[in-house]
Amino acid sequence: MKTAILASLVASAAAFAPAQSANRATTSVSESKADLEGLAGKLNPNVKFYDPLNLAEQEFWGKSNEATIGWLRQSEIKHGRIAMFAFVGYIVQSNFVFPWAQTLEGAPHPSPDLVPEAQWDAVPDGAKWQIFGVISMLELWDECGGGGAFPHYTNGRQPGKYPPFTLFRDNVHFVLVSDLYDPFGFNKNMSEETKERRLRAELNNGRLAQLSIFAFLCADKIPGSVPALNDIAIPYAGDPMQPFEGSFSYFHF
Repeated sequence: MKTAILASLVASAAAFAPAQSANRATTSVSESKADLEGLAGKLNPNVKFYDPLNLAEQEFWGKSNEATIGWLRQSEIKHGRIAMFAFVGYIVQSNFVFPWAQTLEGAPHPSPDLVPEAQWDAVPDGAKWQIFGVISMLELWDECGGGGAFPHYTNGRQPGKYPPFTLFRDNVHFVLVSDLYDPFGFNKNMSEETKERRLRAELNNGRLAQLSIFAFLCADKIPGSVPALNDIAIPYAGDPMQPFEGSFSYFHF
């Protein structure tokens, strides 16, 4: 069942953010509530625009409504991408782990017999810190717009458009890939219509992935909470919200 769900998700999980001029002073995609309503109708004609908390009318941190919408759009796209990674990772880890050693001491990767949450718990703390370190650096590069190559996503950048590593490569250290989305330039001549269609597909798949990964986590943690997954869920006694469980927690002092 997990494999079937994966196939249905991956079949259409294409992500791309259309190019834009870096000089634009406002959020370039869905910069007003009206634009969000129009986008929502294209994403899901049945549900359409759904904002029960009226977030699209807010002005966070004293910034304009346009900047707030840019922040919300960036946040949704980012969470959707991470959820797609997590969902695919859950499927893979449930069936396969790397055959080589996980540590320099030769310790193997946690067995696929363990639920993915328990596999993560078994990863050494040093490896976890390396993962979070890389994530932090990627976040920093995103927030600074690739060293100023792009404006901030609350000030005109296309939400979800990750800056290239060109400035880092030219001034700091060589990196093999300068563009995370299209490292080989295969899609540089893609039409604007295709870009827009793929962006909508990414948004829909990201939303689905967020629901899906939490369905797996809930099914493993709370038996019977997701009836559709009762036959494949593996009980997990830990806390999936504590990445360093057994070492320390952000939530308990």
